[in-house]
Amino acid sequence: MSEVSYADAASIVASHGETVTLDSLPKSNTTRWVTSRKSQLIAAIHDGLLTVDEAATRYRLTLDELTEWQVAFDRHGPKGLKATLVQQIRHIRRV
Repeated sequence: MSEVSYADAASIVASHGETVTLDSLPKSNTTRWVTSRKSQLIAAIHDGLLTVDEAATRYRLTLDELTEWQVAFDRHGPKGLKATLVQQIRHIRRV
């Protein structure tokens, strides 16, 4: 398996004012993605700490899943990342 090279920036000052590093992000073996962890990851992508492809590789997520999180975050903020809201939106789309 090849080594992944993450963004050149060792740390960034996120849009919310906090300094964020790769070490302060959720652990790479995270399997339970609560709203706060999703928000941290999406903010890190938006602020340039890592790319979508790097995040997908690091966390073993699909690009579709990350894109869905980004769209939900952009439209509804952190509340858009709650599983219950995602379920409601999916239900509305089916009707």
